[in-house]
Amino acid sequence: MDLRDLRYFETIAELQHVGRASTRLHRTQPALTSSIRRLEAACGAALFEKSGRGIRLTEAGKVLLKWAQRMRFDVEDAKRELQAIGAGLTGHVRIGIVPTAAQFLLPAVARQLLQEAPEVTLRTVVGLVATLKPQLYAGELDLMVGTESADEAGWISKALSEDTIVVAASEKHPVFRSRATLKDLTAYAWALQPPGAPTRDWLDHTFDRQHLPRPRVQVETTMLLMLPTLIVQTGLLSFISRHHLEGRARIPGLKEVPVKGAAMRRRLVVTYRANSFLSPAAHRLLELFEQADSRR
Repeated sequence: MDLRDLRYFETIAELQHVGRASTRLHRTQPALTSSIRRLEAACGAALFEKSGRGIRLTEAGKVLLKWAQRMRFDVEDAKRELQAIGAGLTGHVRIGIVPTAAQFLLPAVARQLLQEAPEVTLRTVVGLVATLKPQLYAGELDLMVGTESADEAGWISKALSEDTIVVAASEKHPVFRSRATLKDLTAYAWALQPPGAPTRDWLDHTFDRQHLPRPRVQVETTMLLMLPTLIVQTGLLSFISRHHLEGRARIPGLKEVPVKGAAMRRRLVVTYRANSFLSPAAHRLLELFEQADSRR
């Protein structure tokens, strides 16, 4: 099988349309069709079938896609490893990272890496795990720092640190007039992430389990880094990392609302593909992340 044919096949499979693939790849539709015919001849099976105005993978196509992606990763890894021979701590590292880790772990780690290796370039993508994981799986990221999830074959995760998400508010908020219960929190408005975000879902389900109304959300945002400052300036409750409330990173005017059963514990992990090449710079970044929690 020709590697170019496999690359074209991956793009057609992603877009489910030969015409759109033709535009992206700057190849004619007949050329792409011929490419698919060659692969089908080699596989002895049809790879696509019609679906509405587009096409979709057959079962054989799904199997080939899995192996095509694996072969592409191997080829890219081979190129990077050969380029790294004798180069030392140089090159480009691509990392996906959740907002809490980006704020509290990444700055010191990046500073240390760039002091040791001033020739390294670092690309960071900040987002939720649901957004970062597909990029990691597609080979667009070398490492992902995110919250722990179930183990998956072909991937390695190493624990970095513990994090606790707690209810918080401005220290002037009326919720502090007495010891608050979960039921008391239903009287106030909140600033939270949208449904689907792990912390938001955990909080909603906590109220559900007590047969209480879910938090009344007045401000909904995906901009996690703005939440602490926002709630200091408003009368809103929120659900944020305890990192914002203690140590050198403490935000003045912000205070935890101690509520039984309303603290979510989670672990931050760094994840990468097993049996893949990591450049010396990526390996060093991995080591620095593993050491970061002990330095905090």
